[in-house]
Amino acid sequence: QVRLVESGGGLVQAGGSLRLSCTASGRTFGLSMGWYRQVQGKEREFLAAISGNLGLTDYADSLKGRFTISRDNAKNTVYLQMSNLKPEDTAVYYCAADFRAPTVVAGQAEYWGQGTQVTVSS
Repeated sequence: QVRLVESGGGLVQAGGSLRLSCTASGRTFGLSMGWYRQVQGKEREFLAAISGNLGLTDYADSLKGRFTISRDNAKNTVYLQMSNLKPEDTAVYYCAADFRAPTVVAGQAEYWGQGTQVTVSS
């Protein structure tokens, strides 16, 4: 079983930066992890993923290099560094994880965090 806990959300002004963290507990070796966001009333949107073994990354094209995913295996934690934030980045951000990397990218990960709110003011 895997448990995910996100942190780091909050209120930031447009143009600012924020770093989200997601810490996994339980069985974590080889876990691929990723980030999604969702605006109420809209579909969940894939942002980025990082594989468990090789640390290979995958990003949504729409991010245009503003977001960076990384991981610290010693801390079982994955990060999402967000820069040049825009009001349209306002959403609940979710961490996802699975031992099968493609399922994380496809939005079909087995494990999900509870979400953390990010609000970008104009």
